[in-house]
Parts: sequence; structure tokens; C-alpha cells
Amino acid sequence: MMSRLLRLALLFTALLCTSCGEEPAYQEQGYVFGTLVEVSVYGVPAAQARPAVAAVMQEFQRLHHQLHAWQPSELSALNTAISQGKSKRVSLELAAMLQDAAQLSAQSQGAFNPAIGGLIQAWGFHADEFKAIQPDASVIAGLLKAHPQMSDVLFNPAGCSPANPCSDNLGVEVSSHNKSVQFDLGGYAKGYALDRAVVLLKQQGIHHALVNIGGNIIALGQHGDRPWRVGIQHPRKPGAVAMLALNDGEAIGTSGDYQRYFELGGKRYCHLINPHTGQPMQGVEAVTVLTHGTRAGVLSDVVSKPLFLAGTGGWRAAAQQMAIDSALLIDAQGAIHVTAALQKRLEFSDKKVSVGVQQ
Repeated sequence: MMSRLLRLALLFTALLCTSCGEEPAYQEQGYVFGTLVEVSVYGVPAAQARPAVAAVMQEFQRLHHQLHAWQPSELSALNTAISQGKSKRVSLELAAMLQDAAQLSAQSQGAFNPAIGGLIQAWGFHADEFKAIQPDASVIAGLLKAHPQMSDVLFNPAGCSPANPCSDNLGVEVSSHNKSVQFDLGGYAKGYALDRAVVLLKQQGIHHALVNIGGNIIALGQHGDRPWRVGIQHPRKPGAVAMLALNDGEAIGTSGDYQRYFELGGKRYCHLINPHTGQPMQGVEAVTVLTHGTRAGVLSDVVSKPLFLAGTGGWRAAAQQMAIDSALLIDAQGAIHVTAALQKRLEFSDKKVSVGVQQ
């Protein structure tokens, strides 16, 4: 894990150097959601930036503790209840996240599936450190047969009736007829946190900032007289495979087999599990997407997963399905595939690199 954190730290340092020679931004780093996070603020005094960044970091910690999949949290308590065939009252916020995730899952035709926490756990990825052990094939087969999916989840406003209308403080009762539904929002939470960071920063009068959660990055305003410049992590080497100027409100998100994985018998097993096969995805090293709009953070986190799982043969169709026109895929041979819309904006570190451009 430390080597991965070091690589992220080096990339952060590389990003900082793109600002060399200009007025420095106020920056803070931390460790949340199992990864390094960094918030950079430009154009205001440190006395104003410091409490704003502190509010963002505090929000990240709150979400981390609310959404943890295997340590005590609101989400893990819901998972326990569902596994026992019970319903559970949850906060309006968590219910809204799950409903949003369910809609995105349906749009991806189940490729993005936060209900497969049981599969992720079976492969050993509900742990801070991973053991190089394959799960029992019968366990995987059983979970595939149970076929947990977001459409199995029911949302009922708690205590609502014509005589007792719903109020905001009652929460929502969540249940499922499928006891194998186990939520893991690892492919959603970082993006949600990015969007929350933008809201909090604006509330504090911050209009120019860059928020980076382990490679999921969102831009607010710009850095002085130019856009914020960010790097897309190379999946096999320190540093960036390409640089990109992010405009106000844009975000990038990357899914890679280099973030959470173990190796066994010369084969790499990553945490990105295909819900249709129950197996870690092979044949792709990384996928990066560029998003924009009011939900840029969430979409940057979610959309990269269906593209990654679709592989080299289906990633473009998956991108169209998720309404994304700017994406990049690096396959198992290290070959780079990129959409024409994103290719126009990238500055590759290796000027001689061969890039396959697709419409």
C-alpha cells in the first residue's frame, strides 16, 4: 500500500510543479477513503482558505465514516439488516445516494452495481491489506446465482401515511427481498465527496480550487490566468501519462487495476469485479473519463467503471450508453485508446506515443 501512496504523492508533487513560477495556491493533504486527498485553493488569503479547506476535510471524514463498507457505519449497519432479511431506517442523504446509484446502475445495464459488496468481500477487498488468495469457487457461484442488483432494493419513507405525512427527520426505510444485496459505494463515494467539496468551498467564498481524491479530481474556477492542469496517472509507471487542462466545473475520474489489487501465479487480480462473471476484470489497466455539470464528481467516479468492465471491445459503446464523449482506455499491453473529443485536449508525456483515436 505504501508504494501506491508514494506514487500518488509523487503525482501530486508533479501537479504542484505545473504552478511553479506563479503565485502559490494554499494546499492541504490528508488521507481519507483509503487514499491521499489534496485540496488546493487559489486567489484568497490563507486565513480565508484554511477554514474552508478544513470544512472540506471534515466533510470527507464524515462521509468516510458514514459509507464505510466493512467497518461500523450507517452503510454497514444497513448491510447487516438486509442480510438478516430486515429493513433499516437510514438518513435521507444515504437513501438519496442509493437511489441515485440505482438509476446509474440501470443506465449501465448493471455494469455499475453497488449491490455486489458480497463479491468484493469474497475476493478479499474489504480489508486495508489484501491477501493473495482466490475465493472458494462455490462462494462466487452462490453469489452469482443470487444475482444481487440495485433493482432489488426498496425505498419506503419511514412512518408515512395519509394521517401522518412524511417529514424530513423521519428518514427512509430501506429493504430488499434479496439477502445477498450488500452495498459497496466505493465507486460512488469519492465522486459524491467531490461534489460536496465544491458546494462547501463556494459557501465559504472560494471560487478557485482543485480537489483531488486519489485521482478523482474536480476543478473550481481556475489557477490565476489559466485553467487548472492535472495529470492522468500512468498505470505502470510513476508520473502522468498525459496532462489535461480542466475548465471550471469539470472533473476527471480514473478506474485502474493498480490501485487495489493482489498478484497470484503471475496474474493480477484487481478490485473491479465484473458483476456478471464474479471475476476481477482482466485486459484493461486503466480508464479515465472527463465529465462536467452539477454532478461532475459523481459521474467521474461512476462512469469509468462500466467502461473499464466493458474492455477494449465494448468501452466505446459503454461510453455512449453513459452519455460520455471524453474517455481514455489503456489496455493490458499498454496501448492507449482515446475518444476524439478527449484526444484534442491531452498533452501526452511521451510525444512519440502511439494513440488510437476513436470517434
